[in-house]
Amino acid sequence: MSSAPLETSASPHQALPVLDWTHRLTQLGSRFFTPLHPTPLAAPCWAARNNDLRTELGWPDELFDDEHLQAFAGNAMMVGSQPLATVYSGHQFGQWAGQLGDGRAIWLGEAQSAQGPQEIQLKGAGRTPYSRGGDGRAVLRSSIREFLCSEAMHGLGIPTTRALCLVASPEPVRRETIETAAIVARVAPSFLRFGHFEHFSAQGDTDSLRSLADHAISHHLPECKSRAALWQGNVYAALLDEVQERTARLLAQWQAVGFCHGVMNTDNMSFLGLTIDYGPFQFMDGFDPGHICNHSDHQGRYAYGRQPNVAYWNLYCLAQALAPLIDDHDMTLQVLEGYKTMFPRFLGDAIRAKLGLTGALASESAREADWTLVEDLMQILAFERTDYTLFWRRFSEAVAAGKADMDCHASRAMTDTEFPVTASEAWQSMDDLFIDRARWQAWLARYVERTVPAQWPAMGQQMLRTNPKFVLRNHLAEIAIRQAQAGDFSEIETLHNLLKSPFDEHPGMQAYAALPPDWAGQLEISCSS
Repeated sequence: MSSAPLETSASPHQALPVLDWTHRLTQLGSRFFTPLHPTPLAAPCWAARNNDLRTELGWPDELFDDEHLQAFAGNAMMVGSQPLATVYSGHQFGQWAGQLGDGRAIWLGEAQSAQGPQEIQLKGAGRTPYSRGGDGRAVLRSSIREFLCSEAMHGLGIPTTRALCLVASPEPVRRETIETAAIVARVAPSFLRFGHFEHFSAQGDTDSLRSLADHAISHHLPECKSRAALWQGNVYAALLDEVQERTARLLAQWQAVGFCHGVMNTDNMSFLGLTIDYGPFQFMDGFDPGHICNHSDHQGRYAYGRQPNVAYWNLYCLAQALAPLIDDHDMTLQVLEGYKTMFPRFLGDAIRAKLGLTGALASESAREADWTLVEDLMQILAFERTDYTLFWRRFSEAVAAGKADMDCHASRAMTDTEFPVTASEAWQSMDDLFIDRARWQAWLARYVERTVPAQWPAMGQQMLRTNPKFVLRNHLAEIAIRQAQAGDFSEIETLHNLLKSPFDEHPGMQAYAALPPDWAGQLEISCSS
């Protein structure tokens, strides 16, 4: 790491270790961004610091000292940083919105790390030329949700932007009511979105579009160069193919864990297949394919069950943007067909893994039979509105405990860990999730026939590493928010520590894995942040 001073009015030339910047994005030129500094934030304080991520990236301890607090609050600048806001366009709720851009996220630069170059953004750092009348701020409420959920998704193994730290301030911000401001410092290999490419394509600026695509290939998706062999040497078709595959994998993971994004506009879709822009997201409680997590989504465009098709629609918009570079309409459509094949396979594999059906199957017909088993289970869960996370975890525990005798005599199963309940107790807890127990038991009989009960303990252990015990339910985030608004940030740390290892038991933390309280159903999450 290089050493250089932190520019701040408090200590203008104090030498502190800072980051080793590279700034490859700036090489694209001024058509792609506007240089500007963050707007200073009054009386900042640390609300959360992600030391695990800082350590993973190999960045120094001093990054989280009180001097650098000022940098993450927008009140100072680390030497070598080149803050800017990028321009993009996009489709919002299915309609072309025209020029958008970083309306409140300011890019500090790209820094070297132990995991390769990483871009750093301050979300909520003030107005930019792309704020469209907004104040450029983020409120503490939404900033806590983004900090926690991005790290929760990482703990689940789902591709995501990361949260480096969270800074709070008493500075007032008007939304539906007066709230207080906050800034999340988030990190990703790239924050490029579908909308960046849509912007230059819509303007007919093919030169800039090509420069952006070449930048993405050279610095972020070099595998496209070899993938081009599948597309007659067309590297831009390969680029679209790579993005659609990453998107298909991401959506399969979202659906498998019950995650609802809430605002899948094209400007909120990552070019690298990362989960980005945590707004009105939700991990479903009761399973409902029609669940709408965004109170502002009056038409239900982004309902849970519609997310995979919306992703395809967004990819089609991206394909239209890249069409001048691919320059082959039939090839472009052929690339997009890959999503229709890949997503169902990725989702099928993900749900089969949740059921412990991870072994290789002899035929495609056997795989289809498994999917029939899955679909029938999902119909039961949807009919009963069974708690999605709790069902999968209890099912994993029950399988790991072993098959209970039909007369319910308890016998403790021997597994590779000390299991907390008997097989009979575990299966009783499964039955308790259903009103129509006969329908559930009929499905379970088919599952027993499909599997080998003698192998259940080992299979269940793998399921416990696939189906999380803990997710960031809305009410858990709400409790942390209310405490933080009262000046107590400790619950943020508690949830962060819990959610970074969501598959572990965490003795003493059972309440965080329980059914949500009745008041949780009254929470409304909207685009307001």
